Amino acid sequence: MTHSSDSAIPGDHAVPDSGRSIRSLVPARLDRLGWSPFHTRLVIALGVAWVLDGLEITIASNVTSILTQPDTLNLSSASVSFSVGTVYLLGEVAGALFFGWLSDKWGRRNLFMITLGVYLLGGALTACTAGHSQGWVIWLNATRFIAGMGIGGEYAAINSAIDELIPARYRGRVDIAINGTYWGGALIATIITLTVVNNLPSSYAWRVAFLSGPVLGFVILFVRKNLPESPRWLLMHGRVDEAEQAVTEIEHEVESSGRSLPPVDGSRAVQVAAADQIGFVTLARTLFSRYPGRSVLGASLMITQSFLYNAIFFTYALVLTKIYGVASGDTAYYFIFFALGNLIGPLTIGRLFDTVGRRKMISGTYFLSGFLLAVSAFLFNAGLLNAVTQTVCWCVIFFFASAGASAAYLTVSEIFPVEVRAKAIAVFFVIAQSFGAFGPWLYGQLIGDGHDHFKLFIGYLIGAAVMLIGAVVEVFLGVDAEGRSLEEISGPASDTSGPGGPRNKEPAGSR
Repeated sequence: MTHSSDSAIPGDHAVPDSGRSIRSLVPARLDRLGWSPFHTRLVIALGVAWVLDGLEITIASNVTSILTQPDTLNLSSASVSFSVGTVYLLGEVAGALFFGWLSDKWGRRNLFMITLGVYLLGGALTACTAGHSQGWVIWLNATRFIAGMGIGGEYAAINSAIDELIPARYRGRVDIAINGTYWGGALIATIITLTVVNNLPSSYAWRVAFLSGPVLGFVILFVRKNLPESPRWLLMHGRVDEAEQAVTEIEHEVESSGRSLPPVDGSRAVQVAAADQIGFVTLARTLFSRYPGRSVLGASLMITQSFLYNAIFFTYALVLTKIYGVASGDTAYYFIFFALGNLIGPLTIGRLFDTVGRRKMISGTYFLSGFLLAVSAFLFNAGLLNAVTQTVCWCVIFFFASAGASAAYLTVSEIFPVEVRAKAIAVFFVIAQSFGAFGPWLYGQLIGDGHDHFKLFIGYLIGAAVMLIGAVVEVFLGVDAEGRSLEEISGPASDTSGPGGPRNKEPAGSR
């Protein structure tokens, strides 16, 4: 077997051109790779971030009632919701911004190790909350904020790393499947609650619950430490030799699995200037001046899916208990099926986003989830649903909505230049969380005491309309990114290749 080294592929060598200009086939070499054990290990090591987030939020929601008991922290319902929920989400926002900035500055590998470590620290310290005093409540809040920062940073650093290391023809299905595993974490958390937490004394059951995420994360830490830095990031920061070495090592591993590597066409080289650090002011100018359509697209997809998800996810138990009379201790059994619908969707239809296409699939999943939610709203208002059939409706709706929501994260991670990719993900994540936080409050008000069903009917129609708006925006502004390299979708802002000069503006043919 012959290794496809730089010397074996004409033109496949990054060399200084003039000043800090670099010509390289590093991105093309990464995209021509077939699937290998390296990519499987990459997906497992990095994809666990979404599992941890789903596990963490579900565990937190499941132990709120325990933390209100006198033998634990004796918190009020409002205080415990703020401590384990709101503070955690605020930490995610801060972590996404701060670590997203650092990821573009320090590199993907450095940050996905740091962010996982921050999450492990926060989760472990939460379990160490010992007393009942106000000081320990402050401790709880601080540790939840730290854990949230770690997970928020994971979103920015890891989406960047996955997109930059996964071959173009697999990128869509892999990203969507990984984002969908959030619900795998939620499912694991529900099973842990039913089988372990509910059978332990309340005085320490919640501590065991909060330790489950860090235990999983600690194991993954050892898998991550052997992953390489993103060669694309290295290239953009002028570290040419390191980028070449990283790609060569990946190629060796792929070839050792029995795959042969075809030669790379020299015309696929990109010529870029080593990137300077880009701050948030420059980022804003890049997003809204150079990419106005893509910025509207990313914000629309992220906001609409976040609103729907937060609205339904954080109030489903209220609907079951206050409207359908389900015992509060039994809502977890319904949630298992709700989570399964969300998990199965991305895993089964994710590949269609690479074959049928991004625009058709994203607009289709958004439209179907909105249309089906509207249908279920009329059935609900007519009194034709019970707890079981309502859950069935949710399963079908979110089978499509989950794939669409995962595709929203995919979109914002692949349509902007490498120099600002992590910070762009962070910005749209924060925008989505800010608008999404309004959903649970609104739907909580609409549910009320459960007697006035018409208000919730209107709420469901609002949720449906929101998703339909996302579908329309995707139809008109969507980017046909399937099978295309990141550089083709959005060349580096400093890319000087091509007869027309810099490829740093929003392409007219992005649809």
